[in-house]
Amino acid sequence: MADETANRRDGETARKPIRHFRDLDVYQNALVAGLRVYELTKRFPIEERYALTDRARRSSRSICANIAEAWRKRRYDAACIAKPSDAEGEAAETQVHLEFAFHHNYLSHNGFLSVDNAYEKIIGQLVKMIDEPDKWLIKN
Repeated sequence: MADETANRRDGETARKPIRHFRDLDVYQNALVAGLRVYELTKRFPIEERYALTDRARRSSRSICANIAEAWRKRRYDAACIAKPSDAEGEAAETQVHLEFAFHHNYLSHNGFLSVDNAYEKIIGQLVKMIDEPDKWLIKN
C-alpha cells in the first residue's frame, strides 16, 4: 500500500477515484506512520509500557480512526471539520510522545526526525482537509 501511495505521489500511476477512506493519501500516510510507531515503541523500556508506549500507540491509531470517521460523516459540515481537527490533535500528541522518547534516548535522532517529519506531512494534509471541507462533503 505504501508503494502505491508513493507511485501516485510521483505521478507514475493515474489517480484512482476515492471511494473509501483507505484510498485517501492522508489515511495511508497515517497508517504507515502509525505502524512505524508500533515498531519503534517495541524497543522502549518495560517501565514505559503503560505510559509512553501505550500513549504513543493510542494517539497514532486515533489519527487513522478519526480520518475514517471523517470520511463516513462527510454529509455533515461540522463533522467534516471536527474529525480531521481531532486527527490533527492526535498527530501532534504523537509527536510529543515521540519527542519525550527521543530525549530519554529511546529513539535515535534520525529515527525521531524521520517519524516526526512524517507526522508534519500528515498534519499538513489534515489542515488542507480542514481548510477545504467542500471538497469532501457529500452534497445532497
